[in-house]
Amino acid sequence: MSPLLQTPEESTAPSRSGRKLARTTMGLERDKKRHGDFEDRRGDTLADEIGIVTTAPASNGVDLVQESVSLIEYVARLGDFRSTQRQECYSLVRRMKSLLPLFDEIRFLGSAIPPNGIASLSKLKKVFCSAKKLLKTCNEGSKIYLALESEAMMVKFHAVHEKLCQALDELPFDEIEVSVEVREQVELMVTQLRRGKRRKDTQDMELAVDLMAISSKTDERNADIAIIERLAKKLDLNTVENLKKETIAISNVAKERGQTSECVEQIVEILNKFKQVFAMEVIDVFEDPVKPKLLSKSGSLVIPHEFLCPITLEVMRDPVIIATGQTFERESIQKWFDSNHRTCPKTRERLGHLSLAPNHALKNLITQWRQTKNYKSPNTEDLASPQGSSIKQEEISSLVEELSSCQLEVQRRAAKDIRMLSKENPESRILFAENGAIPALVQLLTYPDSKIQEHAVTALLNLSINDTNKKLIANEQAIPTIIDVLRNGRMESRENSAAALFSLSMLDENKVTIALSDGIPALVELLEQGTVRGKKDAVTALFNLCLNQANKARAIDAGIVPPLLLLLKDKKLNMVDEALSMFLLLVTHPQGRYEIGQLSFIGTLVDIIKKGTPKNKECAASVLLELSSNNSSHILAALQFGVYEHLVDISETGTNRAQRKARGLLQVMKTSDQLP
Repeated sequence: MSPLLQTPEESTAPSRSGRKLARTTMGLERDKKRHGDFEDRRGDTLADEIGIVTTAPASNGVDLVQESVSLIEYVARLGDFRSTQRQECYSLVRRMKSLLPLFDEIRFLGSAIPPNGIASLSKLKKVFCSAKKLLKTCNEGSKIYLALESEAMMVKFHAVHEKLCQALDELPFDEIEVSVEVREQVELMVTQLRRGKRRKDTQDMELAVDLMAISSKTDERNADIAIIERLAKKLDLNTVENLKKETIAISNVAKERGQTSECVEQIVEILNKFKQVFAMEVIDVFEDPVKPKLLSKSGSLVIPHEFLCPITLEVMRDPVIIATGQTFERESIQKWFDSNHRTCPKTRERLGHLSLAPNHALKNLITQWRQTKNYKSPNTEDLASPQGSSIKQEEISSLVEELSSCQLEVQRRAAKDIRMLSKENPESRILFAENGAIPALVQLLTYPDSKIQEHAVTALLNLSINDTNKKLIANEQAIPTIIDVLRNGRMESRENSAAALFSLSMLDENKVTIALSDGIPALVELLEQGTVRGKKDAVTALFNLCLNQANKARAIDAGIVPPLLLLLKDKKLNMVDEALSMFLLLVTHPQGRYEIGQLSFIGTLVDIIKKGTPKNKECAASVLLELSSNNSSHILAALQFGVYEHLVDISETGTNRAQRKARGLLQVMKTSDQLP
């Protein structure tokens, strides 16, 4: 029998001289007859689960080893984690698993574990309980909540890392006769944990851009479908099933934090925007997130949502089932297939076949309901608005042909219609691209007619919401032409050009292309001269472009700092948070720290920390902490401006993130001997 499968009674005891070698090769099998499965034991107390340190350690070292190994095995089985914390989760699980050889050696220790060893093992087990809770949250928790709280979650991971290092430092390796090989492995892991610095993740920064935009209370375009679709995709909330699970997860968050908390309200608002985009009914998550609801329509009439086609959102007349098991109106899904789509419109899954099976049971239910409610479908012409879901292939082809007409008025009207049709309809973006609209629209960007130019650049903005179209637009060499419109077009055209560059810059290769085409100076110019809406478009595009390290220097060289300072000082623009977020990105670059860290800017930051909104204070403290962490003279300047008492106040009463930043600044003061 393999030593991995032997219990202590079944294995032959190794000699003293061979014991250390045996410890490094033997695995650890739980003694189920004696101790049972740890996950079913009542000994896993609430204190252990939430990581509260209790004073009385277990008396049996073998029990502690068994339970610690069971905890490691549990987290190893958790599987996938939320995208915003996935890297940290896998790293923590990997480090916990690397401790199994240590427990193997302790398990096969010939002599009794000394009391200080038992105390250390008890502390280590409590760290594992904290890690288990954290990893379960990242495995089951609300994806939106975890995205919004990504920095707080990072702090929790670092806290677990630090406690793990402390517990391992206290282990009496010599007394428990751990082999040199295993001891060196543990010490190396501790060293790596302590050297590790907080990860600057590009994807997290891109998430921050979209979360900031979708949560804005002042930008009338904060519900832009492009941003909502992109954010839903990043958070893996772009299917009905995942949105249903997220609804349940959010209801659990609400129970813990309270329904009226600002955080919960923000999460629910974002969830509802996702549901609207994916044709789901918006319900009250606080009532019963699992119970099916009815979708209201036409006053007192309610239509069961199962009766609605997911594509047209109209009551189905001829429901059919496709390969994924989803039901659609026959005419609608057939048009989808005729447009060369081979995926399910609802789940986005690849279809194994395109066969349609009549859903007789649902059709009978709909027929009975129609008769009972005396329901008649809306007239076809009522659905023929630019925002309608169903667009005929003939209309698509005709509009694309008209873009190349010899008559300016025909071209102008066609560009406008494509702009409107592609604004709300995901299907139309694909169809227009497949029918050659992109090259024709790019050609129209060079026309002197200002309205054609405006409609063309805005249509390209809408088409770029589709990731495939982003590549097609770039391949048509559209970026330099869009930048030319950004420089020389009418103000609305310039604004929409900036928004188009933001959308295109979601692809990393386009970030480089935009920068090399001198797009950054043009955006900085709009930031200086534009309307409030233009400034917002410009700063959002610049933020996304500066996720590329080289582009930070380009933005600074283009003169981005002065207009950002004006945004901080002009409170009427209501763009303090956007400007501070941009500063926070720029100060991670050496040139940015040099340009930004002037005396007048430190004074402005302190003024915001004193008088700003809670969100303003949070952002300002974040920028000051980043500056001060690299140069202690900045914290001295801030102290001279009177920041200390306000940091103390924020550390106690500010937002969660602001409290962490304020405490970080106070710690910097303490370590640099700058406390007043």
